[in-house]
Amino acid sequence: MLDSGNNNELPPIPGKRYFTIGEVSTLCDVKPHVLRYWEQEFPNLSPVKRRGNRRYYQRQDVIIIRQIRSLLYDQGFTIGGARQRLSSDDAKEDQT
Repeated sequence: MLDSGNNNELPPIPGKRYFTIGEVSTLCDVKPHVLRYWEQEFPNLSPVKRRGNRRYYQRQDVIIIRQIRSLLYDQGFTIGGARQRLSSDDAKEDQT
């Protein structure tokens, strides 16, 4: 599921525990308002919210965002199709 084969042009993910929305935007080449929208559309994308409703993404979230970006931008999936693909990949991982 976490295949990052199409992400060769994206920078490597630093070894930090939490990332701000601006850092994730740069790491994934996606604008912050798109990340906020994807939070509503993809249930498995849920950053930690702290003081003042600030979002903090973990490494797993960044990997999921890169996968969503690949499905939507590189492979041409719709948002609904990408959501189904991600949920079916999660179900496959749960079975193994």
